[in-house]
Amino acid sequence: MSGMDRKTGKRIEGLAHIAQSIGIILTTPLGSCPMRRTFGSLLYRLLDAPGNPKTRLLICAASAGAIAKWEPRVRITRIVLSDATAAGRLTLTIDAKRIDVPTPTDVSLQIPLTGA
Repeated sequence: MSGMDRKTGKRIEGLAHIAQSIGIILTTPLGSCPMRRTFGSLLYRLLDAPGNPKTRLLICAASAGAIAKWEPRVRITRIVLSDATAAGRLTLTIDAKRIDVPTPTDVSLQIPLTGA
């Protein structure tokens, strides 16, 4: 499957397209798309939540659920959440097996979880 890069407008395909799609899924608040209210994730509800183990687990669970529902090209095998940087950003490392290709693929995304 191919698509258009949301920043450059150029054509992208394969892993780049999957990574972009996952980023869109995770950063879209659930219920914000008028014609597709179930699209997106619950990550927005975790903004400004304490950085404790419960919140970290909720972030991983919200990410896994949204990706499993909306990205049919991958099956998640593991999600690892890094420690927050000084800027308050987290790295969500998603290990997945691509369904459209027989080789496993690692995807690493920067998910901004700050209020700004």
